[in-house]
Amino acid sequence: MTLTTPALLFPAISLLLLAYTNRFLVLAQLIRELNAREGDSIRPLVVAQIENLRKRINLIRRMQVWGVVAFILCTLSMFAIFIEMTHLGIWLFGISLCGLTLSLLLSLYEIHISCDAISIELSNIEKKIR
Repeated sequence: MTLTTPALLFPAISLLLLAYTNRFLVLAQLIRELNAREGDSIRPLVVAQIENLRKRINLIRRMQVWGVVAFILCTLSMFAIFIEMTHLGIWLFGISLCGLTLSLLLSLYEIHISCDAISIELSNIEKKIR
């Protein structure tokens, strides 16, 4: 394995972390708007959304943590290869791939929960129609 192999992950991990941060910022803004809109009286629909939002924020935090861990391990892998500790570099790179995979799996689960949030909203709209 050469130094360029782990370096190939740098753009991918950077873009993932940017996407995760954008998801976090959107949720934070949504929570602030929800808080301002609801005031002191909270509707049952909002209670369901709060639980969903809390779960999604925690998932995004874990996604970011595993993405950063993958980035750090990838960097350490490159350093190990640079100082000619190739075996250690290969192991660190493999572990970084595991961290990246975990981050992506958490992202997939967060998307699933996001779809549940949309379903809650759609159910509320359908109730208004009837």
